[in-house]
Amino acid sequence: MTVRDPLSDVLEVLGAHVVRRTRMEAGGSWAYSFPLANRLKFVAILEGEQWMLPSGQSRYLMQRGDVCLIGRTKYVVASDPELEPQDGAALYPDGGSDVVRVGSGSGVVAIGGSIAFPDQIGEFLIDMLPVFLHVGREASASGAISAVLDLISKEFLRNAMGADTVASRLADVLVVEALRTLSDDEERSRTGWLGAISDPRLGRALHAIHRDVAVPWTVAALAEIAGMSRAAFSAKFSQQVGTPPLAYLRYWRLTLARTLLRKDVDTVEAVARRVGYTSQSAFTNAYRQAFGTTPRSHRVRSD
Repeated sequence: MTVRDPLSDVLEVLGAHVVRRTRMEAGGSWAYSFPLANRLKFVAILEGEQWMLPSGQSRYLMQRGDVCLIGRTKYVVASDPELEPQDGAALYPDGGSDVVRVGSGSGVVAIGGSIAFPDQIGEFLIDMLPVFLHVGREASASGAISAVLDLISKEFLRNAMGADTVASRLADVLVVEALRTLSDDEERSRTGWLGAISDPRLGRALHAIHRDVAVPWTVAALAEIAGMSRAAFSAKFSQQVGTPPLAYLRYWRLTLARTLLRKDVDTVEAVARRVGYTSQSAFTNAYRQAFGTTPRSHRVRSD
């Protein structure tokens, strides 16, 4: 049996995929602000450079080959970080063009895309990631990100059959490569859950959880897998991931259950057992506490 890593598990269960890919070509002086939204978004620089100013975070000068992932935060893109921004959302109205040209002369060419999740179940991943993650072009030793960006750039310029489908798949790959690069970053304290996956000790515990979520895990059992004392494991896990081990386990179990219920394959009782609940009433109470509704309400049809 093939055992998937936690990142692959989460992305597959949540059904993450990139929607509405955009391209901006900008010259001269400009600045645009974008509102906070309950989603993930990527921005990548194909040519030139631009400033990224996420609210409450450090500012970043992004250059050709750089990629960033944006979570629940407002942000500004600009040629100069001191400029007063205009409304960036107006550049891409619903039903409008996905390619925008502003200013004159040569400048920056950037692409972006929102990462969508069916049935609004993406909160798990959004909650696990910082609000802003920057992947510098030097971070990808293999050059995978650079290669994908080159292919995406070519697809944007082609008017070939199936170009939209190809660009969509490439954008999905770009996001995974960015997350993979961040998980391998030596400054793991900066990358939270992603860093925990590749941590030699915490990673073993996370792999165990995702390998068999229905096991009645205890902190002591997970600490033993990690090769740490119970207290040290609990403290390190909480600090790195941002939530205690059993809270993480519960959140993932319920997120997985929500996906299974949407697929409408098993009964509520069967789903509860599949994610580790021996009592349907306990499962229902935990589900209501997490999502504000009952498991049956998330089924396509009732049992």
